[in-house]
Amino acid sequence: MTNDHFFKHYISNSTNWDEMRDSKSIRKPYLSVFSNLQQLNIDTLISKHNIASELFMNQGITFTVYNNEEGIERIFPFDIIPRIITGSEWEQIERGIAQRLKALNLFIKDIYNEQQVIHDGIIPASLIATCPHYKREIFGIKVPHDIYVHISGIDLIRGNDGKFYVLEDNLRTPSGVSYMLENREVTKRIFPDMLAANNVRRISSYPVILHEILLELASTQISNPRVVLLTPGIYNSAYYEHSFLARQMGIDLAEGRDLVVENHKVYMKTTKGLEQVHVIYRRIDDEYLDPLVFLKNSAIGVPGLIGAYRKGNVAIVNAVGNGVADDKAVYAYVPELIKYYLHETPILENVPTYQLSDPDARKYVMENHQNMVIKSTNQSGGYGMVMGNTITEKDWLKAKVIIENNPRNYIAQPIVALSTVPCFIDGKVVPRHVDLRPYALCGPKGIQLVPGGLTRVALKEGSLVVNSSQGGGSKDTWVIDDPDYLT
Repeated sequence: MTNDHFFKHYISNSTNWDEMRDSKSIRKPYLSVFSNLQQLNIDTLISKHNIASELFMNQGITFTVYNNEEGIERIFPFDIIPRIITGSEWEQIERGIAQRLKALNLFIKDIYNEQQVIHDGIIPASLIATCPHYKREIFGIKVPHDIYVHISGIDLIRGNDGKFYVLEDNLRTPSGVSYMLENREVTKRIFPDMLAANNVRRISSYPVILHEILLELASTQISNPRVVLLTPGIYNSAYYEHSFLARQMGIDLAEGRDLVVENHKVYMKTTKGLEQVHVIYRRIDDEYLDPLVFLKNSAIGVPGLIGAYRKGNVAIVNAVGNGVADDKAVYAYVPELIKYYLHETPILENVPTYQLSDPDARKYVMENHQNMVIKSTNQSGGYGMVMGNTITEKDWLKAKVIIENNPRNYIAQPIVALSTVPCFIDGKVVPRHVDLRPYALCGPKGIQLVPGGLTRVALKEGSLVVNSSQGGGSKDTWVIDDPDYLT
């Protein structure tokens, strides 16, 4: 049996944008993939799905979900049908993210130095003062090339008008890039001919570009800088990614206990003795980096690290304290920050956002919570989120009390009908909601994005929550550069 039967039963919701088809036909970018899939019977597709799952299992591609304070390790769910983005769409995404990161870098530099943006009344001082990721301890520290956001994952969604919007900024220790790279490798195994036939842009250069940037951040006086990736250890939810990236870049994977600070310089303990470290790609949150400056009971940090950082003897990627710019309350001001610092109109728009510290906005959200998603301003992974259209009345009353006791810690956005793409689930091709996390790398030579990113999928029917920690999965993201698709 061919897949005609299954595509005929591909029913998308008329309230959201379906990326594969409109009301009448298959969209041009998907025609080639659609044609290839039609030639495969259902048993072959099931076999390819099983092969993909086995590849992920054998590679140990996992993440950890924390339920009831217990860590449960799971294989990352992968959908075999690729998501297609055209070259012209990608060009706008590239320009929009580059513009956004330029403004955010300038904002972080400003907020830790002159704070002109506050003096000019663009952003309230109280908003910065109450941000838990604003670190007064690093005020005035100069960073190499004035770059504070070297690695970012900017979450995008596609609205029912077909346009991409920025949902949130991930600037501290963004995760998921290893899944993007592994998704492509698995796709090469199960659909080798389709990749070549569709002129899909390559993403394999990401580790090389990142490694070059890390080396460029070291002092120019050092001919062979030492770079390490600092991980919290094997029990961290993203440890697979830490080890994967260290291996791909050919750098050491280190824990806090492997490093020591002497005379304001960082050294790694090796079998040959202490060897100086010049650049640290850290996957540890600010609070745990240095127990002499931040949390005193941190067992995964490096005592004295911030002192060496302040002296300019070690570069830290991403810069310490840059989380002030990915606070979801600050997110609402990014369009104004773009206008303020760059004198430009934002290329990518924000999703409308309500600051619940504003009494009028809070009143409106409380009265219309069924149409809202309410988010904690400083949590990620889908935690601390209230979906107003699915929460029970009992749970809403509890959440309402928590929100009203500390409204600064919450924002609300209208529930956006995320776009849908085709997924192969339970032997059928069905639509599921997705977002997109492109990864941008910012170094002395500029901002670069690998063409694709991580498409996260809400695998449950009707769900809008794509986070892996909340039951989501992912799929390979293709940027197709064939001019025939752009007409």
